[in-house]
Amino acid sequence: MSSRIRSFEAPWTRQDLPPLAIGDSVDVAVRITEGEKQRIQTFSGTVIKMRGAGLGRTFTVRRIVAGEGVERIFPMHSPVVEGVQINRRGRVRRAKLYYLRDRVGKRTKLREVLGRRGQIEQAPARAVPEPVEAS
Repeated sequence: MSSRIRSFEAPWTRQDLPPLAIGDSVDVAVRITEGEKQRIQTFSGTVIKMRGAGLGRTFTVRRIVAGEGVERIFPMHSPVVEGVQINRRGRVRRAKLYYLRDRVGKRTKLREVLGRRGQIEQAPARAVPEPVEAS
């Protein structure tokens, strides 16, 4: 992508999202507008596909609801996406996990990544005051 396009898109790109990867189990908080009211709804599932670059980057999340597979495509930099929380890191050897469409039940589970890449960025822990020795 050219530097001119990247510099034009810079004000609209989001920096607050965690680095997603294929196979991650995520909770996507989506802003839903119903009439004049707005609420936040979470969509939990596995990232099966990522495509695009810049503002056009999207990711597809799949989950099973009542025995039926449901896939939803989210624009990465959209204001409709409130946030993304990574629950588990999946270890996969494919760029697209379309084979999960044919699987149900326990066969949809992916191996979990353990170690440095598997560590999920958490909010910083609150500082606990150290006990004062009585003299």
